[in-house]
Amino acid sequence: MSKSLFRTKNIDSILAEGSDNVHGGGLKRVLTVKDLTFFGIAAILGAGSFSSLGGAIFNGGPGVIVLFIITGIACAFTAFCYSDFASRIPVAGSAYTYAYASFGELFAWIIGWALIMEYSIGNIYVSYSWSDYFTSLMDKLNMHIPAYLSTSYMEAKHAIEGGTTNKDLLAAWNQSPVIAGLRFIIDLPALIINILITYLVYRGVKESKNFSNLMVVLKLSVVFLIIFVGGYLVLHNDLTHNWFPEVSPGVHSFMPKGFSGVMAAVAGVFFAYIGFDAVSVLAEESNNPQRDLPRGMIYSLVICTVIYILLTLVLTGAVNYTHFQNIGDPLAFIFEKQNLNVGWMQLLVAVCAVVAMTSVLLVFQMGQPRIWMSMSRDGLLPSVFQKIHHKFKTPSFSTIVTGLVVGVPIIFTDKTFVLDFTSIATLFAFVLVCGGVLFLPRKAKEKGKFHLPFIGSRYILPIIVLAAIVILHLISNNYFINLFDFNVDNATLTYNVSAIIFWTFCIVLSLGAAIKNWSLIPLMGLITCLYLLTGMTAMNWAWFGSWLLLGLVVYFLYGYKKSKLAN
Repeated sequence: MSKSLFRTKNIDSILAEGSDNVHGGGLKRVLTVKDLTFFGIAAILGAGSFSSLGGAIFNGGPGVIVLFIITGIACAFTAFCYSDFASRIPVAGSAYTYAYASFGELFAWIIGWALIMEYSIGNIYVSYSWSDYFTSLMDKLNMHIPAYLSTSYMEAKHAIEGGTTNKDLLAAWNQSPVIAGLRFIIDLPALIINILITYLVYRGVKESKNFSNLMVVLKLSVVFLIIFVGGYLVLHNDLTHNWFPEVSPGVHSFMPKGFSGVMAAVAGVFFAYIGFDAVSVLAEESNNPQRDLPRGMIYSLVICTVIYILLTLVLTGAVNYTHFQNIGDPLAFIFEKQNLNVGWMQLLVAVCAVVAMTSVLLVFQMGQPRIWMSMSRDGLLPSVFQKIHHKFKTPSFSTIVTGLVVGVPIIFTDKTFVLDFTSIATLFAFVLVCGGVLFLPRKAKEKGKFHLPFIGSRYILPIIVLAAIVILHLISNNYFINLFDFNVDNATLTYNVSAIIFWTFCIVLSLGAAIKNWSLIPLMGLITCLYLLTGMTAMNWAWFGSWLLLGLVVYFLYGYKKSKLAN
C-alpha cells in the first residue's frame, strides 16, 4: 500500500483505463478536428465577449486590448502544454489526469477540485448572463418576464443594500411576493436553461456536437457582422478619438487608468478565454485525439484571440470607455440610439447572445462529468461517477450531478462572486499544467502526433527576466521599491504581495532554467499565468483558499484511503 501523497500514476495504465473496451463499453469516438475546434470556439466565444467584456473595458479603457494580448499569449503557451499532455495521454480528465501523471495524486485532486469551479461554477455565471440576454430579447419581442423571476436573490439583495437606482433590480425587490416572510426572487430562465442543457448532454455527444456546430456558425456570422458594421461606423463617424480618451485637460491616453487599471480587468478578460482547455476533456470521444486535440485547442484559441481584439477595438471606438459601467450587454449597447443608433443590430445581437451562451453552457456541461468520471476511475470518488449509460454512452450519473451543482447555487449566488471565483481557479490549474510538462521526459517525434518543440531556456529565460526588470526600472520610477510600501490601500497591498511572490518565482525559475535547461514554452506559460494571478484581489484568494481547504478535507476523508494507488 502506497502512503505517499505524491504517488503518481503510470501513463500506460491511464491509457489502458481510457480504452474503448472498459467502463461500460467506452465513449463514442465521433469528434473530428473541425468539431473540436468548434467546441473550443463555442466555449471561448460566449459570456466573455457578450457580457464580462463591458466591465473589463470600463476598468481598463481601450488599453484592455493589451491585456487580451497578454492573456492570449499566456493561453497559447498553456495550450501547447495541454497539447503535449493530450498527445501523450489521450483520455478524458484534462488537467486532472495530466497532474496525476506528473505531480502525483495530491496535486491531481487539487486540480480536479479546482476544475469544478471552472466548469460547474463557471456555468452559473454563464447561466445568469444567458438569462439577462434572453429576458432582454423577450422584452424586444413584447413578452415581458417579471423582474423577480429573472433576477438572482443575492444580486437584488446586494443592490438594495447598496442603494441602487437600477429600475429592474428595484422592481425585482419591490414587486416580489413574500412567502413565509421571505421575498420570492429567483432567476427562472437560468434554471430552465441549465435543465435543458443537462438533458441534451445526458442524451449524447453526437447530438451535442451537431447542436454546438450549428450555434458556432450562427455566432461567428453575427460577431463578424458586429465587427464589420461597428468598425465601419467608427471610421465613418470619425470616432477613433475614443481610443485615446482625455484623462485631464489636453492629456489623452490609451490607458486612461494606467496599467493598474488594465490589470484590474484581469478576471473579466481571463474569463473570456476560459473554455479552450475543455477540448482536452473530450479525448475519449475524438477520432484521433493525439493529432486532433492539439489542433482543435490551438485553432480555436487563435481564432478567438483575433476576434476579441477586433471586438474591443470596435467597442472602445464606438463609445467612450466610461459609459460601459454596469453594462451587461456591451455588444448590443454600442448600437443603441444614443450611440451608433442601429436598431436592427440590437435585436440581432440579442438573438446571437442567447445562441452564443447556450453553446458555452453546452461545452462546460460536457466537461465536468468527464473529469468526475476520471477521478472515479482512480478511486478518488465513488464508482457510480464512472457509470456509462448503456444506450447514450455518456457518463450519466456524473452529468446529472453536474446539473445539480450548477442549478442549485443559481438560487443562492450572484454574478460578481462567481466570475472572480472561476477565473482564479482556472489560472491555478493552468499553472500546474505548465509546470507539469517540465517533469515529463522528452519524447521522440512520431508521425501524426503533436510534438512540443523543445527550445532550451538556459540562457533565454534569465535574459528575458533580466530585461523585464531593467525595462520596469526605466519606465516605472522605483517600481521594485514601491512593492515594499505596505502603507497603501487593500487593493494595492494585495498586488504588491502578489508581485513580490511573482518576481521571486521568476528568479527561482531563471536559476532552475540555467541549471536544468528546461523547455522554454512551458516555462513561459508558467510565468505568464503567474503574472495574471497578480491581478486577483485578496477576497479572490480568500475564497479560493477556503475552497481548496474544503477539497483537502474531502480527499483525506475519502480519496486518500479509497485511491487505487493505495492498494
